[in-house]
Amino acid sequence: MTTITIERGATAPRAIADCYRYLADFSTCEQWDPAVYRAEKLTPGPPRPGTEFRVIVSIGPRRKTLRYRLDAIAPGERLELTGRGAGIKTHETLTFTPGEDGARTHIAYHGEFSLRGPLARAARLARPAIKRMTAQAMTGLIDALTIKTATPRQGWLSYAADRTLLPGEALYTDRGYFAMSDRAHAEFMDDKTVAITGATGGIGRTIAAEYARLGARVLLVGRDSQRLAAAAEHVRGVAGCDPEHIDTVEADLATVAAAQAAGQQIAARMPHLDVLVNNAGALFESYGQTADGHEQTLAINLIAPFVLTETLMPALTAAQGRVINMSSGGMYAKGLDRGALEPSGDDYNGLGAYARTKRALVALTRHWFRRYGDEGVRFNAMHPGWVDTPGVADALPRFYYLLRPVLRDTRMGADTAVWLGAARRAGALNGAFVFDRTPRPTALLPGTAVKPSEAQSLYGWLRNKTGIDVHGLR
Repeated sequence: MTTITIERGATAPRAIADCYRYLADFSTCEQWDPAVYRAEKLTPGPPRPGTEFRVIVSIGPRRKTLRYRLDAIAPGERLELTGRGAGIKTHETLTFTPGEDGARTHIAYHGEFSLRGPLARAARLARPAIKRMTAQAMTGLIDALTIKTATPRQGWLSYAADRTLLPGEALYTDRGYFAMSDRAHAEFMDDKTVAITGATGGIGRTIAAEYARLGARVLLVGRDSQRLAAAAEHVRGVAGCDPEHIDTVEADLATVAAAQAAGQQIAARMPHLDVLVNNAGALFESYGQTADGHEQTLAINLIAPFVLTETLMPALTAAQGRVINMSSGGMYAKGLDRGALEPSGDDYNGLGAYARTKRALVALTRHWFRRYGDEGVRFNAMHPGWVDTPGVADALPRFYYLLRPVLRDTRMGADTAVWLGAARRAGALNGAFVFDRTPRPTALLPGTAVKPSEAQSLYGWLRNKTGIDVHGLR
């Protein structure tokens, strides 16, 4: 057995409480350690001695799984962890010392790496590799704890990729996520409120868990009471938050009355709503109508977020809140055709109906930005990338079969939705269509760009379809 000892230290521009809180949940290491592919907390509840984490690290072209255990804590002072797996055992300590001004924290790292088997025999190669990896991790950690203020802008590489379509689509996979220079969620949301639709599974449940981990009060909206209860329990376990921080509203958003009632329930519980995530969506293989007589894709993907958002505008205005609408890269294939939004059962194409409603949702988002911008409410539509969810597997089985090895997991898909609601600098992107934390064009193909007058016409069409009183007009 060979033991390698590493000492590192750096100063973060954050108070000691924030630094300790961020690192106590060691699953955040995937946000700042370049060697970590995936990390998750395995033990439900707040971090405490005995809490375990699964950490998947990339070693060259291979991935290895380590099991970490939080051995000892001294709140605001020290964390001690051990890791085991893949011929290695680690004992790592993080010590926190406040700076003189209280706004900075020195973080000292001590790591002992015990190598066995082939790794021990290759110790001469392993030593510089471990030194390099820990140095990169410490640099990443300080960057993660640094609150950014610069307005995000699309880089030239992704700009060029977007306009050549196929290379752009390659960034929708997990490769695009790992190409991001910043993946941290370290801006806490204590005393903030968040409501999320479609929150019983997939991306929505992960969005809820991440917001709760950041300290927000979270309300999950879903149509099945049992799945809602299970999702709420899952979110509490992941976030380690108090039970009262997680609430639920049971609602099937397929009808106007149900969506409006859901909005009224949310407003009653959260009269100051900081973030609304319109995540619920559906792709149907065959034609169907709701009880209101609307085609079901239109009802769920467009009418429901329209009704819910308008109903919640007083609560959003009171909090100067943010609305985040979940769109899809599929919308790039279609322009805004109001007549095609309500298809008949003849020659029905579910994928086309889905793309059209997602295009319309992006146009509606931009119109809301123009209509309500002066009231302090911010609006964004976003694309999560290609994500491995049961919905994708069911609706697009061939796509799922071919691309499953490179699909994003739900935490990757949830990233931008969480960042848009939590990060200060995201406010500078009001009205933008966002993918991987940067603004992206809304049209790539000829004839798919939407004029402001067309978006305004869509808004009026939705008002007539739903018959609801929109915010500021009766």
